Amino acid sequence: MTRDTNINSGEKILKNTNENVNNTTTILKAAWIIAVVTVFSKALGFVRDVIIANYYGASTVSDAYFYAYQIPALAVILLGGVGGPFHSATVAVFSKIIPDFNVKAPEHAKKLFNTFVTASFIFFLVLAILFFVFANQIMSVIISGESNAHLISLAAKHLQIMSPTLVIGGLVGIMYGILVTYSEFLIPNISPMMVSFVIIGTLMISGGDKTGYLLAGATMIGACCQLLLQLPKVIKLGFNFKPNFNIFNNPDFKTILELLFPAVLSSTVGQIHIYVDMFFASLLEEGAWTAIGFANRIFQFPVGILVTAFLVPLFPVFSKLVGQKDWEGIKNYFNKGVGVLFLAAIPVIIGIICVGQDAVALVFQRGAFDANATFMVTEALWFLSFSIIPYVFRDSITRLFYSFNDSKTPFIIAFSSIVLKALLNMLLVKRLGIAGITLSTSLVTLFNACMLGILISRHLKLDYKNLFKNFFKMIIAGGITFCACFFLAKLMNNISINIQLLEIIKICTIAVVCIIIYVGLNLLFKNEYVIELKNRLVRNKK
Repeated sequence: MTRDTNINSGEKILKNTNENVNNTTTILKAAWIIAVVTVFSKALGFVRDVIIANYYGASTVSDAYFYAYQIPALAVILLGGVGGPFHSATVAVFSKIIPDFNVKAPEHAKKLFNTFVTASFIFFLVLAILFFVFANQIMSVIISGESNAHLISLAAKHLQIMSPTLVIGGLVGIMYGILVTYSEFLIPNISPMMVSFVIIGTLMISGGDKTGYLLAGATMIGACCQLLLQLPKVIKLGFNFKPNFNIFNNPDFKTILELLFPAVLSSTVGQIHIYVDMFFASLLEEGAWTAIGFANRIFQFPVGILVTAFLVPLFPVFSKLVGQKDWEGIKNYFNKGVGVLFLAAIPVIIGIICVGQDAVALVFQRGAFDANATFMVTEALWFLSFSIIPYVFRDSITRLFYSFNDSKTPFIIAFSSIVLKALLNMLLVKRLGIAGITLSTSLVTLFNACMLGILISRHLKLDYKNLFKNFFKMIIAGGITFCACFFLAKLMNNISINIQLLEIIKICTIAVVCIIIYVGLNLLFKNEYVIELKNRLVRNKK
């Protein structure tokens, strides 16, 4: 009896070990796929932003577009995008009710999918109609001052043109979640490129316009194309579209709503933070909100790649491990995921501070985008870079809360920080201008990350000691690397050659030096995450 028990225990341990190895390998492969696709997507987004900057600069028209875009962006990016509530709720629920991901979806999963799609379509259709009808009033609330009447009117027209994207957002998120649940990472991560393709094509063919209406229209059409690109694969998995109004007395749909409602509120609260920023930015010089928007896009290029590549494949694993009550597995995967994100984030901060202005000038400074606009974007970007570390931690631990079907806690924390955001803007914007807005964002992100890190103990006590021991080593390595790169950047400013060529040489040189010193120091300090990555690379070469 004892011998049989020992054999069974041994087999169970071996099975769990093999599953962990397979999961880790799958996650890393998925991370590489997503990272490569995201790099292309972000690069294309950069090209899109360069073309927008070239035709509209940092002007009233570009401000109007970016003010108006924040509302449909709530649906397409925040609610329906990577890590958004619709994506997260879909993964959290469907990963538990689908027994076999190697076959087409079972009937009860199809019905739940159609119930979710039907309810989302109706809700967002009503919302889109309201935003279309009351566009002028909404923009009047967001944009401050009677002197901005032209800006308010222009932004209202842009909002009306883009209002149909509200309907698309939730549907994109549901389909994204279904595809990720089935480990289909390629198509959903390619689909956001459609918006960039349509905008680039429209502006290049038309040469732009004085009102920006073409830009708003291209954004709406691009969102439609994003949805259409995902449809065939979702249908192939067995999810046919049939209206289903089984909304009440539906336990699975109730579970989705219990997770979704607080998460939507949390994202909406996050959007309120943006509206607070928009209000204060409208008090500053022309082009201020455009500059902040471009700074955020540059910020999202490296950070978005990191977060998307690692957290998209990790989230379904978190959900499954919670369902299996494998607490040690969750701690292990969380520390590895966050540890690698921390490891990659520090060189990004060093690069932004040392060569951020060179990069902005190289990418954007042409056409209507002048040297003053370059400095405005760079200034905002410098202070925003301080939020990278708390940003990746906050997004990682939020996925963990969602895995425990707890979206209320992230919502409460986000809601409580609205007042903090407004107060910080009042204190900092008068003294620092644009930089005050992005610095307040960094401080609020730090607050949210710390609170979520403390409150996760209600569900699980994480191994912070090991995580932050390695993080401390990264900080020391990063500090030494920063001093070397900053000194080198100052020296290179004295080189008298073509300015664009100097910027390219400077950025490339700083990047190479930063990676060599930073990685070398982390290996010297025996950072666990660097050593593990090194060992994996060595094994793959063999």
